[in-house]
Amino acid sequence: MTKNTPTKDKSLSSPDQSAAIILAAGLGTRMKSGFPKVMHKVGGQPMICHVIETLKRVGIKKIIVVVSKDMESLENIVKPYPTVVQTKQLGTGHAVKAALKKLDGSEKNVLVMFGADPLILPQTIKKMIIRREQYDNPAAVALGFKTKNPKTYGRLITNSADKLDGIVEAKDASPEQLAIRLCNAGTMAIDGFLIKSLINSINNRNSKKEYYLTDLIKIAHKRGHTCAYVEGSEEELIGVDNRADLARAEALFQTRARKAVMKKGVTLIDPSSTYFSWDTRVGKDVIIEPNVFLAPGVTIRENVTIRSFCYLEDAFISEGCVIGPFARLRPGTKISKKAKIGNFVEVKNSAIGPNVNINHLSYIGDAFVGQGSNIGAGTITCNFDGISKHQTKIGKNTFIGSNSSLIAPLSVGDGATIGAGSAINKNVSDGALSLTRAPQKEIQDWDKQIKRNANRK
Repeated sequence: MTKNTPTKDKSLSSPDQSAAIILAAGLGTRMKSGFPKVMHKVGGQPMICHVIETLKRVGIKKIIVVVSKDMESLENIVKPYPTVVQTKQLGTGHAVKAALKKLDGSEKNVLVMFGADPLILPQTIKKMIIRREQYDNPAAVALGFKTKNPKTYGRLITNSADKLDGIVEAKDASPEQLAIRLCNAGTMAIDGFLIKSLINSINNRNSKKEYYLTDLIKIAHKRGHTCAYVEGSEEELIGVDNRADLARAEALFQTRARKAVMKKGVTLIDPSSTYFSWDTRVGKDVIIEPNVFLAPGVTIRENVTIRSFCYLEDAFISEGCVIGPFARLRPGTKISKKAKIGNFVEVKNSAIGPNVNINHLSYIGDAFVGQGSNIGAGTITCNFDGISKHQTKIGKNTFIGSNSSLIAPLSVGDGATIGAGSAINKNVSDGALSLTRAPQKEIQDWDKQIKRNANRK
């Protein structure tokens, strides 16, 4: 039996029989950046984390990340997954070779991914694995996409049997090959039992003296193996090499996120001006008005309205709330049912109880506000004394008058009232009225005195 003889076993392996190598050693030269390319964010998350999350959704547990030296920050981001260092930038084949020592030989499939391809979909990866395990047992499956503007992409050379004959770089392609619209995305699924032998056979006899992963295809053919390909969409396979690519990837991510939430029952008044993060969670019958930015860590439950020009980060919003316009919810904020956070209100690291109204022009930081309380305009919780942060606790059904300063640490009891314009630095009992106010003075005929003094000059 030859190596390419079809077998009768058409069963697919479970994901835990597959491993993934993520190439992330790029220095980001074209990004004009001081930190690794794959650490630049799309949807509020480093690009490489998108790739890892996608692999996890597929069910792949063994993930190896190839980095360059002095990339401790990247190594910390990808933990607990192991990293290997590519000591010299000698091509994609060389990078994969650096990771081979982390494979134990039990892997049925080894995926080679790129850390700056943040939009690749789980179903595309699954399709590659399925094709790798089909009856003809291809040594490698390349991922391709069709585009109207192939430009400098490498081309996938296929045959009438729908197999992959080779991959040619654009600079090495003939005019006929340049007319091919099926382009190389770079990602491969490789037979885990063959990968070490195939990678170790790649040489650097080329103008750049680099080891190209794409040479694996012709090496496999010379050894009598078949190779195959699958197609993904051009949009999901965008690779990020510079800031313009990063902006395009962000735009594509946002389009995908907007479609997903609207499909789940969310109303976006102006989808193009609403921005989501990779982990945003939004319930049904939520209405989001124009110009809203949802940074990482935001969960919005059902029947919430987010009015225009709001910025939310690491915040939880319960059912029936109204937020904004022009509100800012900072990390650690929890808003309970049917609370209202109005215009020019900033809330940070605070728990806001049910049916609370904070309608305008207030800062609530490091605080607890009990059910049914009303916070008047211009109220500030003075939580920082220049050295430490302190908490303000406001009870149920309290009324805080406008332009009040609550100087923490402070406790305001249930049903208490704070008079407008007060600076409160002592605890307030349940049901009490507390206020601090300088005596009001009135000087008669003030305007006439001013005029007399002006005439003397």
